[in-house]
Amino acid sequence: MENLNRQTGGRRTEGPEPSPPRLFDVLREAIRIRHYSLRTEDTYVDWVRRFILFHGKRHPRELGAPEVRAFLSHLAVERQVAASTQNQAKAALIFLYKEVLAVDLPWLGEIVHAKRQPRLPVVLTPGEVRVLMDQMEGVMGLVARLLYGTGMRLMEVLRLRVKDLDFVGRELVVREGKGGKDRVTVLPARLVAPLRAHLERVQALHASDLAEGFGEVLLPDALASKYRAAARQWGWQWVFPSALRSVDPRTGVIRRHHLHAESVQKAVRLAARTGELAKPVTPHVLRHSFATHLLAAGHDIRTVQELLGHKDVETTMIYTHVLNRGGRGVMSPLDGL
Repeated sequence: MENLNRQTGGRRTEGPEPSPPRLFDVLREAIRIRHYSLRTEDTYVDWVRRFILFHGKRHPRELGAPEVRAFLSHLAVERQVAASTQNQAKAALIFLYKEVLAVDLPWLGEIVHAKRQPRLPVVLTPGEVRVLMDQMEGVMGLVARLLYGTGMRLMEVLRLRVKDLDFVGRELVVREGKGGKDRVTVLPARLVAPLRAHLERVQALHASDLAEGFGEVLLPDALASKYRAAARQWGWQWVFPSALRSVDPRTGVIRRHHLHAESVQKAVRLAARTGELAKPVTPHVLRHSFATHLLAAGHDIRTVQELLGHKDVETTMIYTHVLNRGGRGVMSPLDGL
């Protein structure tokens, strides 16, 4: 030991210093600390990666307002992305500089926020909804009927848990909807029996998972550590679980996640094509149709606002424009001839 100390000048030698964490690892950690969803995490990481590649793989610390503005302009002018997509990219870059790099951002005020132009939503007629539903069966058909029958967003339906269904009161509890808010919406009477039958099959699948040593479900926030047994309990299971178990990319735990959104989107598009519907149909169109048909039936707009979970009634008001015939309800003079 004395010889070693003599050779090193009395200094203690240690192993090589650990390399600093990679930017994307730090970015993911910052997102997870704030309990953002996995979809948001993947989206933010993807936009930051595109930003870095766009500027020749330079580190974001070397870049500033001109580079951010150039990237966002490239998205709008050359890629011709929607305003919402451009704003999503801007949000990811704001998070990177503010929360990860801790860089002062006075220059971000110089960057223009893309303005979304108001667009009337695509709405199906009741007859078109009937044609669409006739083309959809099984689990996908049940998901589509819930989308139209409750006005829920696609991810709100897919994230439903067994405990959120109230068959007696014919209600659904939407947990952590847009803006992190909970709300209650209607459970259609004609879906009670199909949902009960569906849950019987899901419960058998859950029992099989438990017998094989699995059966855990992802729990929100810190509930997994607070209530250790809850992850295996029936009430916390997804109403629409995936057919296959998968590895959680954050924890490495093997679980059965809920259905993938893209699977439902493909099923709806295929049904619309099979039914020869001319309108572009997505799962969100069923939410628009729910709201419009309720207003057409004479329901109060405040009630519809509450069922949809809109923060502002102005958002719900757009469906009143869809109800008007001939522009703003004015009869054309040509029809009066």
